[in-house]
Amino acid sequence: MKTFKTDIEGIRKRAQEKIGDGAVTGAYLADRNEVVAVLNDVLATEIVCNLRYRNHYFMANGIHAKSVADEFLEHATEEQQHADWVAERITQLGGVPNFNPEGIETRSHAEYSESDRLEEMIKEDLVAERVAIQTYSDIVRWLGDADPTTRRLIEKILEVEEEHADDLARLLANLPR
Repeated sequence: MKTFKTDIEGIRKRAQEKIGDGAVTGAYLADRNEVVAVLNDVLATEIVCNLRYRNHYFMANGIHAKSVADEFLEHATEEQQHADWVAERITQLGGVPNFNPEGIETRSHAEYSESDRLEEMIKEDLVAERVAIQTYSDIVRWLGDADPTTRRLIEKILEVEEEHADDLARLLANLPR
């Protein structure tokens, strides 16, 4: 193992010269503008998922609706938390989180859909989670070591999306046929 060495004086000088860049230092290797654009798509995805889950929470009905609706609400709350985390990261990178309702649906990886049948609601949510899992996995690989902080954030969100997909698959399997 090599001995760790770094130029502290040079780092300190660059930190003072570029103090206005906040958390982004010379060690940041990604294209900030591109990362912010991708994160704004993730933000749109999380907002659409939150809204879809909330709609399903309020519209769920039938004998099995209570437990499924409770799961929808839990997922909606977690999707909102993800949106907040992503918006915070965008601002850390010097970007502007895009909350403008115009265009959210086109930027989102997931679709907004409404159903009046519990089984269809679960299926719609499961498809959306599977889409998020795939696209977020792609983002993790794309970021690699160029932006480890954003990569870890997406990995953290991805872990929850996988849990959501498992929850929904179980709910779907346990619905009476």
